[in-house]
Amino acid sequence: GGVGCVVWDAALVLAKFLETGACPLASRRVLELGAGTGAVGIMAAALGANVTVTDLEELQELLLLNIENNKHLLAGSLRAEVLKWGEDVTEFQPPPDYILMADCIYYEESLEPLLKTLKDLTGPDTCVLCCYEQRTMGKNPEIERKYFELLQVDFELEKIPLDKHDEEYRSEDIHIVNIRRKQT
Repeated sequence: GGVGCVVWDAALVLAKFLETGACPLASRRVLELGAGTGAVGIMAAALGANVTVTDLEELQELLLLNIENNKHLLAGSLRAEVLKWGEDVTEFQPPPDYILMADCIYYEESLEPLLKTLKDLTGPDTCVLCCYEQRTMGKNPEIERKYFELLQVDFELEKIPLDKHDEEYRSEDIHIVNIRRKQT
């Protein structure tokens, strides 16, 4: 088990947000970072996107099982690949249309590798949707603050208002942020 074997609330909120149609996904190239169970990527592929769900080697078996169990729902394509943040992303180029992330901001040591991966993967037209649950315990508030501070060096952020989230799958403490590369 571990954190990658749980469908976190932020994943449900992001998947249902995608289902609202706010982002046109049909035939788009989508990459999910830290996919865990693949729930968000599966939703994107069900909506017609060509999706690559990525996570560490130890989660590939679970991702492949979930892809197999949900292939009847897919209108697009879906594959799983190993991607360790901070390492080479050449095989994931050209930049995808969308990068999806649900609850990837919780581990201080992963912030800089995650930011490097985002910088390496995004092009000028890539839309990054980052959904996270705001946590108030322990180091979480400091980790979130540091992440968004570092992120704003190279990216512009726009919080998606709660009334744009799915009517049923929303929460005051779960946020969706639209992230784009700053234009140079």
